[in-house]
Amino acid sequence: MKDFLKLAVLSENTVGIPLGIVGEWGLSILIEVSGMKILFDTGERGNLLGNSVVMGTDLKLVDALVLSHGHYDHTGGIRSFLKYRGKLPVYAHPDLFAYHCNSPEKPRYIGIPYMKEELESLGAEFVFVRDSLEIRPGVFISGEVPRKTVFEKADDALFCMENGRKISPDPFHDDMSLYCVTPEGIFIVLGCAHAGLANIVEHAREVTGENRVFGIIGGTHLGPVAVEQREATINYLKGLDLQFLGANHCTGLAAISRLAGIFGSRFRFCPAGSSFIFHK
Repeated sequence: MKDFLKLAVLSENTVGIPLGIVGEWGLSILIEVSGMKILFDTGERGNLLGNSVVMGTDLKLVDALVLSHGHYDHTGGIRSFLKYRGKLPVYAHPDLFAYHCNSPEKPRYIGIPYMKEELESLGAEFVFVRDSLEIRPGVFISGEVPRKTVFEKADDALFCMENGRKISPDPFHDDMSLYCVTPEGIFIVLGCAHAGLANIVEHAREVTGENRVFGIIGGTHLGPVAVEQREATINYLKGLDLQFLGANHCTGLAAISRLAGIFGSRFRFCPAGSSFIFHK
């Protein structure tokens, strides 16, 4: 048997193994696919470094960093990571440094906590991606995801500021995912799915030319949404013939429990410290 995809969850809200792993509100996943090691997001505080040691992974060997969007809980560990790893390409949307906020009554900045210039001085070679980009045969960065579904609504609690003007809800042009074409179909790695999970999946099919969706891992943003949207998204997922669903982070514990009940053995809990190997 030959491995075609490896995943290691280096940062997540919860901890799954009692071996010194540290949890934090955030997400970071190491992906090994097509001979490439991709770090997807960096969590909140840099705990991905210590966690990677416990898990036996060497982040010095990472070929590229992909940032799903500009929220602090996905970018906060980037400075620690760059200090350790050094120079490498960092793929992100041009709006990565947008002034993301929440709590409209008392605005709070929740964007990336570092300046672009500081990160560049530590070795970040930013490659800004607006359209989908194939970085290795069968490995795609989504670029901007078109919003086409009727039932997936923007989160009214999240907004951004631009030239002193409030834009609400936050359009999240910078929300991107990773699409890996495997022998079993597309495997999708999510940040927070602010673009809408169904929108992301349909975009993946269009970008890759592959209709089968083998697996999904990451934050689905089903925790904060209205019940009607959550149910519509779950019904959509039921129709995908998924073989793996590892929803975590902003999915919320209630929705995670619901998905586990629906998908049974095809669902996997994905706390920090969990890892998965797929082979054929």
